[in-house]
Amino acid sequence: MTHAVVIGATGQIGRAAVDALARDGWAVTAVSRGGDRDPRWPRDVRVVRGDREDDAALSAAVGGGCDVLVDMVAYGEREARQLVSFAGRVGSAVVISSVSVYEDDRGRNFDTQAEPGGFPEYPVPIRETQRTVRPGEGSYSTGKAALERELLAAGDRLPVTLLRAGAIHGPYCRTPRELYFVKRNLDGRRRRVLAYGGASRFHPASVRNIAELVRLAAPRPGTRVLNAVDPDAPTVAEIAAGIDAVMGVETQDVLVDGPPVDGVGDTPWSVPAPVVCDMGAAQRELGYRPVVRYADTLPETVAFIEERLAGRDWREAYPNMFQAYGDLFDYAAEDARAGGR
Repeated sequence: MTHAVVIGATGQIGRAAVDALARDGWAVTAVSRGGDRDPRWPRDVRVVRGDREDDAALSAAVGGGCDVLVDMVAYGEREARQLVSFAGRVGSAVVISSVSVYEDDRGRNFDTQAEPGGFPEYPVPIRETQRTVRPGEGSYSTGKAALERELLAAGDRLPVTLLRAGAIHGPYCRTPRELYFVKRNLDGRRRRVLAYGGASRFHPASVRNIAELVRLAAPRPGTRVLNAVDPDAPTVAEIAAGIDAVMGVETQDVLVDGPPVDGVGDTPWSVPAPVVCDMGAAQRELGYRPVVRYADTLPETVAFIEERLAGRDWREAYPNMFQAYGDLFDYAAEDARAGGR
């Protein structure tokens, strides 16, 4: 039996990764700020309380060492150096990064998308060789780029697999994009406006598929960067229809060419150009095969969101969602432009 330490174990990816590793025969130490245990984990998973920002607590969790250290919550240069400090005690690392590090050949990226003409136009699909943003501390994307740079530079001391995740989905998500359609259906909205003709594609990434990549990378030390997305990249209209099917409702789409107007027609997936990633490298290097498709995950995701919303204002249930996207449910503005419910 080999030993894995998972940092951020009770986050949405961490829960699935701990479960996948434990069921694959690893002795797992699950580290989280609350020291909680997911009831679905095997009983022999060891839980430890430790804050990601507390160097001493993290060092204590690693203890005398482990075969693989899996980090769900590393965001920048500081965390990268912290991980590298464990070289010699840790055989290898698997660290979650993001597709937001990519930029197009004109230097446009997620940080420029609010500028006129600033949304990136990536190749379809995006491969791991695509250029990335300049590392820094100014944004989530530049922080992840800094994390990657530091870890890759230290790959001779600590082999690391970096997983560039897409639009992550699954239970326990603090910012579930599916909320946009779930709440509309619960509110009895039977018409929806979709910008860009409902054809936007922002590649989703199931926590279960990411966990499978973690499971495959853990016993295969190496320094590599891999995309981490689902086998399919549905359009926003297809996502909406899938959620309708799970909830047993019928909704009319009002498809509008071009961008949202005063927010009407916008969704958390609405982008003017596709963001679709290639998974060929993971297949070649790890023998990866996806364990689930996006549509297959919707019943569990929808049920989790419905349960969390029950009897609560959505902004209370999902404060991070409100902070990230603002008021997603301005029905008055939508009715004024499109008419009716």
